[in-house]
This record gives sequence, structure tokens and C-alpha cells, in this order.
Amino acid sequence: MLGMESIPISSLREITLLLSIKHPNVVHLREVVVGRSLDSIFLVMEYCEQDMASLLDNMPNPFTESQVKCIMLQIFKGLRYLHENFIIHRDLKVSNLLMNDKGLVKIADFGLSRPTHSHNPMTPCVVTLWYRAPEILLGDKNQTKAVDIWSAGCIMGELLLHKPLLPGKTEVHQLELIIDLLGTPNDQIWPNLSKLPALEKISLKKQPYNNLRHTFPWLSDAGLRLLNFLFMYDPSKRARARECCQSSYFREHPLPCEPDMMPSFPQHRLKRKNSPGEYDGKGANQAQDQASGLFDAAFDRIVKKRRA
Repeated sequence: MLGMESIPISSLREITLLLSIKHPNVVHLREVVVGRSLDSIFLVMEYCEQDMASLLDNMPNPFTESQVKCIMLQIFKGLRYLHENFIIHRDLKVSNLLMNDKGLVKIADFGLSRPTHSHNPMTPCVVTLWYRAPEILLGDKNQTKAVDIWSAGCIMGELLLHKPLLPGKTEVHQLELIIDLLGTPNDQIWPNLSKLPALEKISLKKQPYNNLRHTFPWLSDAGLRLLNFLFMYDPSKRARARECCQSSYFREHPLPCEPDMMPSFPQHRLKRKNSPGEYDGKGANQAQDQASGLFDAAFDRIVKKRRA
């Protein structure tokens, strides 16, 4: 019998979650392959030709608004499924979005995911910095599905601008960028804000204006309403994935294109630039890239042995 104590808890968590979910907009786990020792565990996923980060880095022209709507609607459908099944992703970002040759967007990488009914305090060091919700930045350990919705808002802004919306360099800088975009929060719009741990050490800069319209001057009123709903400071008032799917933004022109009309760039597959927003404070993402390379080589050997 395999000794489960040798398997990292993050790996067990990801395997358990992936085995329990099935949705067109969530990556599908096909098989779990165990090597000669428990140090070698490989997750065999469905094949997706591209990831969103590589596309954004390499595509010659930005996504059209119709294509952005197609992507975001699929993300919200995937999040709706996860949230209705009591799963918080907790690391939603463009590099964790995959797309196959049929234009289907898949939410991937569930290593930081948690069930919503978990009674254990959640570490605040989750979600890549550029996509991190203000309640996490301010030390709230009571994380909800709203952290994924904030990340989705950052992704929507990035797709529309064709560049990261909030590319902070530190947690304090990230808060400053959020305030520059949305204005300074207070206890009136976010009850109990002043009780969050980080505010014992820092003071928020004063900025009274919401600058979303200035940042996205071409966006319709419905699009701005959706962004404002995604970026509500108070997590309890932030949009739900189900509400996002029903937004009038997706019913006005230009309408979302069909997934099979999404662009494909074969020459850009598997090309990914390192982003300073891939932040974990300890160089974990570099190690993750190295581990990914080791996985590819090891998995090739496993496949060859099976075919022999």
C-alpha cells in the first residue's frame, strides 16, 4: 500500500479536487501516474494547446472585445461551477488559464485551492500578487469565493488593455495601485475594514476617485458596471460568478464570439515569458518551472515504457 504521508499535502489536495470536478471550462484530470517511489507522482491532464499568458505575450494584435467577452464568459462559467461545488481556486491568473484548439478556456492549477467549508484559517500568502484581492493584502484569513472574483476582474482588465492592470512590485505598492484605480476604501463602504491586521502597521493613501472610466474610456456602461461589481472592496458585496454570467455586458454588441472562432497561434505554443507578477516571495515559480521540465522528461519515459 502506498504511504500517503510521503505525498505533499498540496499534491493530495489538487488530486482530490481534480478527481471530483468535471466541467468544459475546468481542466480535466485523466490519470494519476505514480513512479517507482512516491516522490514521482504525475498528473496526466487533457491536452490544451495554449495558455493565456503565452498568447498575451506573443500574439501580434490584442484580443478584440468580442473575443475578450468569449474568454471572460467561459471563465465565469468555470468559476460558477467551482463555487457552486464549494471550491475556491485562490490562484486565478492568465498563466493558469489554458485554451484548446476549439477555443475552450480551461481553469487550471488547483494546488492552492480550498473547499469553502474549511474551518482552518487560510494563509494570506496566496494568489499571485497582481491578481490578489485587497482583503488578502490586508491580512484577512477568512477568504471567500470573492477572492476569485477579484482575480477575474484583474484578468478582464488585462485582456482589455493587453497588459497587466495592477502590476504591483510589493504588497504595499499593490495596494497603492488598487487605490489609484478605485479610490480609498473606508468602513462605510467596507464594514470592519479598520480591524484588518495590516492596517495596524500601514495607512492607506488618500485618493477619492474611481478611475475605471478613465482607464477604460471605450468601455460601455454595462462593461464598467461589471468591472465595478468585480472590484467591490467589500467581499460580501462583490459579484457572484452566476451574476457575472448573466451580465448585460455579454448581451450587448459586440456579442461574445463562439469559442471555435477564437484565434490560434501554433508558432507561439509553449513560449512563456517570465513575469515579475509571478510573485511568491521565495522564487517558488522558478522552481515550479524547473519541476515542470522534469515532469515532461519523466512522463515521456513513462509513456515509452508503456508502449514498449
